[in-house]
Amino acid sequence: MYRTRAEQEIQSLIEKKNLSGIGMTSQRTRERLLGRLMDQGIDCMAVLDVIRSTPRHIFLDEALSHRAYEDVALPIGHNQTISQPYVVARMTEALFKSGSLDRVLEIGTGCGYQTAVISRLAGRVFTVERIKPLLDRAKKNLRLLKCRNVEFKHDDGSLGWSERGPYDAIITTAAPQHIPRELLGQLADGGRLIIPVGGDAGQELKLITREGDELHEQTLEMVRFVPLLSGQLQH
Repeated sequence: MYRTRAEQEIQSLIEKKNLSGIGMTSQRTRERLLGRLMDQGIDCMAVLDVIRSTPRHIFLDEALSHRAYEDVALPIGHNQTISQPYVVARMTEALFKSGSLDRVLEIGTGCGYQTAVISRLAGRVFTVERIKPLLDRAKKNLRLLKCRNVEFKHDDGSLGWSERGPYDAIITTAAPQHIPRELLGQLADGGRLIIPVGGDAGQELKLITREGDELHEQTLEMVRFVPLLSGQLQH
């Protein structure tokens, strides 16, 4: 859509205000969150820098934006949540501990917060979401942040995205009962998959590393995610 210069300047001012935030969404509030993450053992400076500079409040409804920099998961509609910042940092750190990655697959785009964090550290991000309204919302959020290295797909996340694979890393933000074979098959040699596995009684955050035909599994900690469901939703 064509905009006059004045309209473009007004839009730019609105975006700057939205991204910087005020009051409980200010940079000072973000710095306090960084301190909490460091206290919990997050020590990768690249990940901490991305968390600091990513405006989590824009991914939430206005009524919840004042809680954006609390270290808690928050609802985003459709029975889904935006992950706790510590968990986002922990999973991202586990994937990128060996350095930058070229191709990363994300299962469960949600509102796009984890996607935004990964996009700052990866060459390309391919993200799959089964709930169409959430995918549309994520696209809008990432356009606001000018994330241009992300491709989106509306599909059943348990199937992965084989056409774009294999991947140097796969991150799953919803928990299956068992690790989908399709995801393991799309992992490149030397690639890393981080995924919560389990049901309502408890989930283990697992890190799977491929070395040739061998898969090495490590349990990082106990977590709680929404379940990984099959199929697609349009509404």
